[in-house]
Amino acid sequence: MNAKHPVRTTEKTLALVDELRERGRCGVTELANNLDMGKSGVHNHLTTLREHGYVLKRGDEYQLGLKFLEVGGYVRKSMEFYQVAEPEIKALADETGELANLVVEEQGMAVYLMRSKGEDAVDLDTYAGMRAYLHTTALGKAILAHLPESRVDEIVDRRGLEQETSKSIGTREELFEALDDVRERGYAIDDGERLAGLRCLAAPVKASSGEVLGAISVSAPASRVSDDDLHGELPERVLSAANVVELNINY
Repeated sequence: MNAKHPVRTTEKTLALVDELRERGRCGVTELANNLDMGKSGVHNHLTTLREHGYVLKRGDEYQLGLKFLEVGGYVRKSMEFYQVAEPEIKALADETGELANLVVEEQGMAVYLMRSKGEDAVDLDTYAGMRAYLHTTALGKAILAHLPESRVDEIVDRRGLEQETSKSIGTREELFEALDDVRERGYAIDDGERLAGLRCLAAPVKASSGEVLGAISVSAPASRVSDDDLHGELPERVLSAANVVELNINY
């Protein structure tokens, strides 16, 4: 839902933060040109952010500061779901030797709360706080499958069905068919739908009320995950980890 009376000053500050996040270090002139803002206004916003520790100045350029990490770290640590799931994600990574992940849904996007690398894990582009389209990941589909259909429609209306690879879901019909499969199997699969050559398997974590809290997954190169693996021991491990988290949260 859009704000009825958006605060333009706040919007400009947030636009600067997003620009610095996407581009890294930038000077005042570059930021002003990219955002169609006056240089004096950009400088004032950056100076205020710098005074509060959110932006650093290196020579004539500005970059985001670690104050954002402090805020994000606090928010994550305060989440019971994260606290309960963290040891299980680490154990899952150790058991499988692959990359284990924990995700929640926020504002129609998948948000990575953490990842843990096993001995053979590949180093992907994911990181705590990263956002991804729900329909392109096993984690996201595991969550979508347990949301009300009206909520799924709302998310698709807002976020669309961006195709990250040739295997990504591109229509509502495909999405709802995939979500039916997730509910029938009990777990979700991503076969190169966000990153080509990567296979992921995810299970939802639900509260006793039935509300989906998030999802747990294991990701690995397709060369190490056969079709048999996708329907054999691997889902058993992921489902077991999700079950432990559910029990610890609910009881």
